[in-house]
Amino acid sequence: MSASASSVPLVVDVDGTLIRTDLLYEAFLDTVGLGTRHVLAVAQSLAAGKAALKRFLAERSGLAYETLPYDPAVLDLVRSARAEGRPVYLATAGDRLHAEKIMTELGLFDGFYASDGRTNLSGDAKADRLAAEFGEQGFDYVGNDAADLPVWRKARRAYGIRLVATVKARLAKLKPDWVELSAEPASLGVWAKAIRVHQWSKNLLVFVPLITAHHFGLADFGATLIAFAAFSLCASSVYLVNDMVDLKADRAHPTKRNRPLAAGRITIAEGAIAAAVLLAVSAGLALLVSPVFLMILALYYLSTLAYSFVLKRKLMADVIVLAGLYGLRVFAGAVAIGVFVSEWLFAFSILFFTALALVKRHVELSVLMARGFDQSANRGYRVADRAIVLALAAAAGMNAVTIFAFYVSTPTVAGLYTHPQILWLICPILLYWIGRVLMMAGRGDLDDDPIVFAIRDRNSWAAAAFSGACILAAL
Repeated sequence: MSASASSVPLVVDVDGTLIRTDLLYEAFLDTVGLGTRHVLAVAQSLAAGKAALKRFLAERSGLAYETLPYDPAVLDLVRSARAEGRPVYLATAGDRLHAEKIMTELGLFDGFYASDGRTNLSGDAKADRLAAEFGEQGFDYVGNDAADLPVWRKARRAYGIRLVATVKARLAKLKPDWVELSAEPASLGVWAKAIRVHQWSKNLLVFVPLITAHHFGLADFGATLIAFAAFSLCASSVYLVNDMVDLKADRAHPTKRNRPLAAGRITIAEGAIAAAVLLAVSAGLALLVSPVFLMILALYYLSTLAYSFVLKRKLMADVIVLAGLYGLRVFAGAVAIGVFVSEWLFAFSILFFTALALVKRHVELSVLMARGFDQSANRGYRVADRAIVLALAAAAGMNAVTIFAFYVSTPTVAGLYTHPQILWLICPILLYWIGRVLMMAGRGDLDDDPIVFAIRDRNSWAAAAFSGACILAAL
């Protein structure tokens, strides 16, 4: 096919190129999230071949195409080609149902080529189809990985984005004049955000038994430090899995849509690999502490997965599970150094963290109300529940202070501290901090997570410092 440069079609790949994600993975996660019955159906469809699997997932999934992370550099190239009067087409190994929706959503393409439930349009199959349509060297092509090499070979000009070094080298041999589109790589900062390094502060709870039991020896501190690292890496693994499950809901959220996986700055495949590596390292660290500690960590991991896939959508069950996971951290810290967790400490932990979980739900409902929604996209709460949610948070928080007051009065405390009466000063500090958090949540001045808020809040740091001083003075 001979044509002037101004009429040469531009053909654009979809997964990893036009969008910074893979629709096969996205559709799979969206479908399996519907329940066990759908998981079995996915397995059955795979027996009919990859093209049939893609069609099945495309039909069952409910992806929000308007919120997909489209790549700005590729969109700029498409718009420039259209401005020159060139036809622009999509060519994807994904199912045609996805291609149709994207074409309709963007309104930038003249047509598409895609898998159709019988033929998997990938690699050589895509190259042959485009060459038959436009002729060899009769089109320009934009792609992103090794599967696109056969297509680039038959294209006039090659454009690449997010290519690994080995694919760059192979493409350079095929097309020395290939053009690389700019794409910001995932930096350490992006990964730190993805694995929620700032949330590791929650795992400091494993140090609570060390402090309350007055086990300040180097061996116990080392064991607790390893326990902290194991819980932090395990939690990061779960955060990645949770973000993969919540992609659609996060992209519809005003702030969560900027999370690395939702924004496409980290791919689903990269996230899955990272989650597996983090979990493996976490398990290795846990085994260094003790086999029993490893069992507790496994219980934590399975519970958080159950929360991510099912329980987070259950009214009130979600906050009870969250509070239990906080309490499990305290129990794990006790196991790490071989001490007993008093029922007072466990009860305080459950009530205190139930209050914080409820405050978090209240904040989320306030965001929904501000955006004009009545119900969360992935939870069982309604905007009308805001008042009762905050009231329950207040009740749990005040009861936590009551439990602490009872604990200070026990003979156990009298035996551990020289001046146990000084610990009573912590009660008004707890009342102040919990009351302030509740007030700020009611006014809409609180961040999404009260614990993250506390880390950045000077008054919270002052309250923690004063409480610590009281404990030292009581010793």
